[in-house]
Amino acid sequence: MVGQFLDRDLIPDAGRAQFDAAIAAAMRLRNSVTAEVLMIAFVYIVGVGLVWRTQVALDVASWYGVPADGKLQPSLAGWWLGCVSLPLFQFLLLRWYFRLFIWARFLWQVSRIELNLMPLHPDRCGGLGFLSGVGYALAPLLVAQGAVLAGLIASKIFFLGAKLTDFKLELIGLVAVVLVAILVPMLVFSPKLEAAKREGMREYGTLAQRYVREFDRKWLRAGAPADEPLIGSADIQSLADLGNSFEVVKGMKVAPFNLQTVLHLAVVTLLPVLPLALTMVSLEELFLRLLKAVF
Repeated sequence: MVGQFLDRDLIPDAGRAQFDAAIAAAMRLRNSVTAEVLMIAFVYIVGVGLVWRTQVALDVASWYGVPADGKLQPSLAGWWLGCVSLPLFQFLLLRWYFRLFIWARFLWQVSRIELNLMPLHPDRCGGLGFLSGVGYALAPLLVAQGAVLAGLIASKIFFLGAKLTDFKLELIGLVAVVLVAILVPMLVFSPKLEAAKREGMREYGTLAQRYVREFDRKWLRAGAPADEPLIGSADIQSLADLGNSFEVVKGMKVAPFNLQTVLHLAVVTLLPVLPLALTMVSLEELFLRLLKAVF
């Protein structure tokens, strides 16, 4: 993604130093020992000590502990879970969200540069359309995050008698967090895209006005040479091409993603939850419903 800014010549020579500084700042944050130590402390104090024990751990006898006097008494496996496995997992997950923060910060810094946006670019985003591909790059992370929630929901369904429909808010909340974390940082380019579109409409509108005025003078006001036929004239095709180019500028978006990107992120995130639908309807009944819907 970062290389595309240079490959597409979006960074002008005057902004190259600023772009390189943004990359260096992102690398320093990514390799920060202080940040990782703080995340480890946060995981043990908040992630395990508060969130997991009060919101995630089941209030029933299980392999990791037995509730006694209102408190969970961990087994040996439970101590290993709480001291090693769970903190390691939460640390890796938290570090991924920290990297999303680094990415958002990098995009904000790049948005301060006077980019070489092209209103005629066929991606309808001035050349920034490649940013929507971040959803595909992060797909493994989103599937993993969805699997985490699916596992928590499954535990409460199988051991506490809950239903999948009881977790609508959690599912909606996860999708909302994912969309905000990935898409909102891209909106920092919206002011520049809007300005590029406005400038493109003005410039290409002026160019179109000059062309259609000359076209009108030549073909409708008897300005064409007597020996030049109208049929087969390149002027007609050029007029059509100019109209198509103006439509590209007119259709330029002010956000470097579209509805398809939003749906892709939502589907990938919720995909691991899909098998839990079998806790509400049998596989046979689900298959019959699909057949009826298709045929």
